[in-house]
Amino acid sequence: MICGVDEAGRGPLAGPVFAAAVILGPAHGIKGLADSKKLSAQQRDRLAVQIRQYAVAWAVASASVEEIDTLNILQATLLAMRRAVERLPCAPAEVLVDGLYCPKIAPPARAIVGGDSLIAEISAASILAKTSRDALMLELHLQYPAYGFDRHKGYPTAAHLEALRAHGISAVHRRSFAPVRLLLDDD
Repeated sequence: MICGVDEAGRGPLAGPVFAAAVILGPAHGIKGLADSKKLSAQQRDRLAVQIRQYAVAWAVASASVEEIDTLNILQATLLAMRRAVERLPCAPAEVLVDGLYCPKIAPPARAIVGGDSLIAEISAASILAKTSRDALMLELHLQYPAYGFDRHKGYPTAAHLEALRAHGISAVHRRSFAPVRLLLDDD
C-alpha cells in the first residue's frame, strides 16, 4: 500500500496549487506512466482516466490562492499534499513524495527528488494533479477570458504578463508572487 504524492501549479501567477495522492496496487496494469511534464495533454488525459479507474485509491486536493498568499507557496503545497493523503479512502503504509519536503501526515513519508520519473505511484499522482489543475484553469478562463488561462494555465508567459498589465489583477491572481506584487505596487 505505497502512496505516491505530487503537486501541480507551484510556479503559476494565478490559481490554486493542486496535489494528488495515489495508491496503485501491484496489479494496476497502467502502461505509460511518467512525469506529467514529459507527457502530452492527450496522454495525460488518457492516463488520468485509467488511474481513476484502476488505482486502489486516489484523491486530489488543493490550496487556494488566499492560502498561497498567506502561507507561502511551499507551505500551501504541503497543505494540499496533506489534504490529498487525508482524503484517501484507505490509509497507506508509506507515502512517497516527489521533491525535497514531506507534508505533516500520520503515515511514514519519504521525499524523493525526481520521484515523478522514478516511482509509478508518484507519476500517477503527478498526472492527476496536473490534469485536475488544468481543468480548473479552463473553468477560470471562462470567468476571466482576458488573461488566456486556457493557453498558459496561469504560468508567467509573455502573453500572461501583458494581459496583467492591460487588465490588472483578477481575484485568482497570487498577490504574493513578484510579477503580480510589482503591479500592485505600481497602483
